[in-house]
Amino acid sequence: MAKFIKNILNKGRVEDAEILDKQKMYGLFHQAEKEYELKGYLLEELEKIELPDTSAINFKILFKRLWLKTNERKKEPRLKLISNVIKIAAALIVGLFLGLYITSIKTDKETIYHTAHTLRGSVSEVMLPDGSIIFLNSDSRIQYRVDGKNGIREVNLNGEAWFDVKKDKKKPFIVHTPFYDINVTGTQFDVKAYVSDSKITTTLEKGEVRISSSKNFKLENEIILKPGEQVVLNTETKKAIIKTVNTKWFTSWKDNKLIFVNMSLKELIVLLERKYGVDIDVKDNAILDLHFDGTIKNETIIEILEIIKKTLPVNYKIVDQKIEITAN
Repeated sequence: MAKFIKNILNKGRVEDAEILDKQKMYGLFHQAEKEYELKGYLLEELEKIELPDTSAINFKILFKRLWLKTNERKKEPRLKLISNVIKIAAALIVGLFLGLYITSIKTDKETIYHTAHTLRGSVSEVMLPDGSIIFLNSDSRIQYRVDGKNGIREVNLNGEAWFDVKKDKKKPFIVHTPFYDINVTGTQFDVKAYVSDSKITTTLEKGEVRISSSKNFKLENEIILKPGEQVVLNTETKKAIIKTVNTKWFTSWKDNKLIFVNMSLKELIVLLERKYGVDIDVKDNAILDLHFDGTIKNETIIEILEIIKKTLPVNYKIVDQKIEITAN
C-alpha cells in the first residue's frame, strides 16, 4: 500500500503531470482508509529536509518582508495611508491567508461524505476526485460524495461556491441548498446560499442548470437557467426572480476581486466582514440604506473604509479590534 501511495504522489506532484494523475493524487487526501499510510510517507519526506537553525533567524525582518510582499501592487494605491493606519490594518487583516478544513464522515459501509470548510476572510479551492473544481468563498461549507447511489455526485452547500463541473451524463451532479436543488451535467456556475442571508442566488456562466424543489422547500415550477442568467430566491416571500446579468460581477470573488454595483451599505458590510474576517458595528441604522459602487482588488480593509468614507457621508474608527461605522 505504501508503495502504491508513493507512486501516485510522485506522478501527481510534478509540474507537467497529466490531469488524471493529479486527480488520483488529490483523491488520496479524501480517503480515510489511506490516511495513515499517506501521513507516514509525508513524514518520511519531511525528515529528508534540512531545516535551518531557527535561532539565527530574525523573525521581525521576515515578517516585515512578508508584509511588504502581501501589499505589493501592480499600480499605485489610490490612497496613501499614514503608518499608524497600516499598523491597525495589520492587526485586522486575516484574509491574507487561505484556510480550509477537510474531513471525512462515514455514514455507512458504502458511503463516505467529505466536508470542506473555509474560514472567515479566506477563499479556497477544492478539486474533487472526478475532476470537478469548487472554489469556496469565506465562511462556507460543503459536504460531498462523488459516488453515491446510482453514481450520483452530490454536494450540500451552506455559503457561497463557484463550480466547474466535469461533464458526465451517466453521473449527474446535484448541489443541495437549504431551499432548492441544482441539477447539473457539465457547467460553470456560482451559488450564494448562506443560511443567514434572506436571498439565495444562482448565477450561470456556461452550460445549463435545472433548479428544483428541495426536501424542505417547494418551488412553484422547475427553473431552467441559460448562460448569463441569474435566479434570486427571496427566502422570506418565497418568490423567485430570473434576470440577465453580467456574470463577472457575481463570480469575480474567486479571482480575489469584488465588484459592487448599487449595493446597499447593509449588504456591503456583510460582504466585507466575510472577505476580511472582521467585525463591523453600524451605530446608525439610517445609513444602511446608502448605496455604493466600486471594485476591490488588492486593497486592505482600511483602504476600503477610507474609500467608502470619501464616497458616502459616513465615518469609522477602530474600537477593541472592531470597526465602528457612524453617520458623518
